[in-house]
Amino acid sequence: MPSGKHQVVVVALENVLALDIGIPVQVFGSWPDGPYTLTVCAERPGLVAMHGGGPVLSVADGLDALATADTVIVPGYLEPDAPSAAVSAALAEAAARGSRMVSICSGAFALAAAGLLDGRRATTHWQYAGALAKQYPRVTVQPEALYIDEGQVLTSGGVTAGLDLCLHLVRHDHGNRLANQRARLLVAAPHRTGGQAQFMDLPVPPDPDDGPVPVYEWALRNLHQRLTVDQLARQAGMSRRTLIRRFHADTGRPPMRWLLDARLGLGRELLETSDLTVEAVARRCGLGTPANFRTLFKAHVGVPPRVYRETFNSAPLEEA
Repeated sequence: MPSGKHQVVVVALENVLALDIGIPVQVFGSWPDGPYTLTVCAERPGLVAMHGGGPVLSVADGLDALATADTVIVPGYLEPDAPSAAVSAALAEAAARGSRMVSICSGAFALAAAGLLDGRRATTHWQYAGALAKQYPRVTVQPEALYIDEGQVLTSGGVTAGLDLCLHLVRHDHGNRLANQRARLLVAAPHRTGGQAQFMDLPVPPDPDDGPVPVYEWALRNLHQRLTVDQLARQAGMSRRTLIRRFHADTGRPPMRWLLDARLGLGRELLETSDLTVEAVARRCGLGTPANFRTLFKAHVGVPPRVYRETFNSAPLEEA
């Protein structure tokens, strides 16, 4: 390793997602005169399968590469679950030595299994957020965030959010000028803040065996109404306390926050697929006045309703 360069080590788990591992390799590894060196390692050196049945990775280094890492990055992998005890121990040891620990997409599950997300805020691909919250209740999962910087530990949402996080690391380490140069070379947006939201689908009920599915389906059918926790409890045939506990267990969120996500998800769907006015969208989502809808949408999605529609729908948004 050239003296003075920051060593980035990427951990390739079995069935690693090709784009997820490609992002740190491009940002930190294809930079001959840059301030980083990059190593890809695996639990067992050799051939590592990538998701999709495509090419395999040929990895020369094992987990001992983490011993000298300044930054460790765990890309996403298929069907995320806890990795092996050896991987978890190696990640925990790297963190204890002071390495900066980073995940892309479902790589957050590996950090969580190593105990590195306990008591911290974290994000992952929105599709896996519920599972992460359920499996690791000591983690405060924020599925709407593109990425979250908790100092030594950083996590990012799905796919291209990993690029935002990697550019954020360059910006943190070396300032805006170098980060912007790197972004231009990669033809990427130079700066999307971590607070900008992932664009998520409408929340769906849990699997039939996991929770009181009828109440979720009933709520999704009645988002235009004013719904309360007590109404949901009566619909589910549960006490208020039991319902709140089940929502946390099933979704990682309290009932009213799940409802807000569902209302915003419906709002996004209507903005994408209809020519309704903002007043009509707000009414169908149960989010009150157009002004209230705009405020909540901007706060949680990261862009105003008009900008969102311009991005995903050619129909102009009529303001009320």
